[in-house]
Amino acid sequence: MKKLILAATLAATFSLSAIAADGKKVNDDVKGISYFVLNKFNADFLDAQNVVWTVTPTSLKADFTIDDVKKTAFYSLEGNFLGVTQEINYKLLPAAAKKEIADSYKDYAVGQVIKFEANNPQPAFFVNLAITEPQTVDYFVDLKKADAEVLVRVTEQGAVSFFKQVK
Repeated sequence: MKKLILAATLAATFSLSAIAADGKKVNDDVKGISYFVLNKFNADFLDAQNVVWTVTPTSLKADFTIDDVKKTAFYSLEGNFLGVTQEINYKLLPAAAKKEIADSYKDYAVGQVIKFEANNPQPAFFVNLAITEPQTVDYFVDLKKADAEVLVRVTEQGAVSFFKQVK
């Protein structure tokens, strides 16, 4: 049993060293990132470059570039893929959402817009039937004025809702 554990540990160490030696997949400091998460990330984001991992109290975060687009992937501490974000142009939001933001937040200037594609794991029953549901996409729009800053959530269908008071 001890030999089996030792062999598994050595295999993991050599595999992790090979990934880190690649230079484009993982930053030098991957402390706190499990081998399972690193492998899952490398499979999900095959062409990822300039990967920088961050461990937070609630999640594992990988900032990276793929096809010249900066993205951030999030994993739970248990290793489950939660979703991916990227900054987008405000013009790409649904027209209904832009109209509602213009009407409801007249005095606010649009700041950063983040697209969040959440991972929706399917119940085993649906996976076995090969029925898949696309990932849920939401947009978060930062709106600022002199004395306030808010974050609103926009659905793919264009519905706008208050999400968080920032300032």
